[in-house]
Amino acid sequence: MNIPQLRTFLSVIEHGSFSAAAKALGVSQPAVTMQIQALEADLGVTLLDRRQRGVRLTEAGEALRPHARKVIAQLEAARTEMESLEDRVTGRLAVAASTTPGQYILPRIMGEFLAAYPEVSLALTIGDTAQVIEAVEAGEAALGMAGAEVKGAKVDYEAVGFDDLVMICPPGHALAAHRTVGVDDIAETPIIMREHGSGTRIVTEDTFRAAGIEPGDLPVVMELGSSEAIVNAVEGGMGIAVVSRLVAEKAIQLGSVSVVPATEFEVRRPLYLVTGRRTPSRAAEELGAMLRTRLRRQDR
Repeated sequence: MNIPQLRTFLSVIEHGSFSAAAKALGVSQPAVTMQIQALEADLGVTLLDRRQRGVRLTEAGEALRPHARKVIAQLEAARTEMESLEDRVTGRLAVAASTTPGQYILPRIMGEFLAAYPEVSLALTIGDTAQVIEAVEAGEAALGMAGAEVKGAKVDYEAVGFDDLVMICPPGHALAAHRTVGVDDIAETPIIMREHGSGTRIVTEDTFRAAGIEPGDLPVVMELGSSEAIVNAVEGGMGIAVVSRLVAEKAIQLGSVSVVPATEFEVRRPLYLVTGRRTPSRAAEELGAMLRTRLRRQDR
């Protein structure tokens, strides 16, 4: 059992298939297969059940996963400490982000960062808020950016910017014609939600709870894994939804969706810089500093 085998094992789990893991690691699919087979042979167990649509962890694989994560986290901690002894900003920097910052905020700032620090290699993984926090906590990502906190996670949160949420509906929908819309009216209207673990969903459900309405009582007609898919569904007349204004702005400008005048859901949520409780690399420190500067400047 060696470090490349453990990295490959964790990558297959993260990406859901041998081919996707191979692409992420920059190697061939047979190379990934050989690493997994060698690891299984060394341990004398089957770690992954191969299926037509990806893979699933066996009981042995579930048992190995936390140990593999711990080993990789410790290795990265050792690498970080060695890099911190140097003045040069170099190395590979893994970043995890939830959908809105990952698609609409980070790419531009990361491009600026790479121009300033060309010896750094950046890798950005996009998932829901829960996945972002898990990646940072496990040491798989040095930095994360998410739109909500996950209680009990062993990470640190720092609000470095904001994301405005709005409720949208199909054009011509009855709710858009009102001057103001109450929460009770919204609670009786078919609604489209992000998946569980999404920061947008956490904020939306908290807003309903604050108004005395349990999320389980809402007429949720669809759950989707991205905000762009939700905007498309609203455009198609499937229901109403709460999304980031960054995501919906183009559709709002084009008139393919309308903003519901519901003040309770005009929420400005913090965007959190998420860091692990370990010594950061120079690259992580510099990217964190750049994010703080750029995002706080935009919110003035």
